Amino acid sequence: MSAQPLIAFFKDIDKGDLSTVGGKGANLGEMTQAGFTVPNGFAVTVLAYDKFLEENNLSLLIRNILKTTNVHNPEELSEASRKIQKLIVNGKIPNDAAQDVIKAYKRLSGFMKHALVAVRSSATAEDQPGTSFAGQQVTFLNIKGEANLLNAVRDCWASLFTPRSIFYRVENKIPHENVKISVIVQKMIQSEVSGVMFTIDPVTNEKDKIIIEAVWGLGEMIVQGSVVPD
Repeated sequence: MSAQPLIAFFKDIDKGDLSTVGGKGANLGEMTQAGFTVPNGFAVTVLAYDKFLEENNLSLLIRNILKTTNVHNPEELSEASRKIQKLIVNGKIPNDAAQDVIKAYKRLSGFMKHALVAVRSSATAEDQPGTSFAGQQVTFLNIKGEANLLNAVRDCWASLFTPRSIFYRVENKIPHENVKISVIVQKMIQSEVSGVMFTIDPVTNEKDKIIIEAVWGLGEMIVQGSVVPD
């Protein structure tokens, strides 16, 4: 991307935009530009997230909560997470960001008034060597309508501060303020089969093996670890 927008469609994204659209967004953009069949969508960039924090005066509040939290105390960690997520969920999305999201959603929906979309978190530190952040933030499926979409975007932002996410950053010595979050809005595919492909064996690290794990229906059950895939 040549500019710094609040919204970016996949066709305008590449790996150079990781700091703006996160790991998931950058990879979806790369695949789209390479000609793979990727369900269309757009990223709500980290600039929208930063703008949200600024206009709701949340950055200092969040920093102070985290600074006084012992993440190795489960009760303290859960309480800090609860407070921060409540601040974010109750915050107001800036008007220009909200209007840009709605405009992009209408464009994505096309002749359908309100398309079903997946709303997916895309942190700037995920899918990196040594810090995958796999499953750390949330995904919402089959979201329909403008109000529901905006709520899901805000909930994705809040998921940057789940107990698991906070603990993971501390354990990996990643400063909280160094991790930003983009949100991916992507057309839903009502799949018969879904899966995850590894281009290196995730257990043995053998580079000459490709591992595909699949389940019937939607793929969230694999990501969440709630089923044993084929």
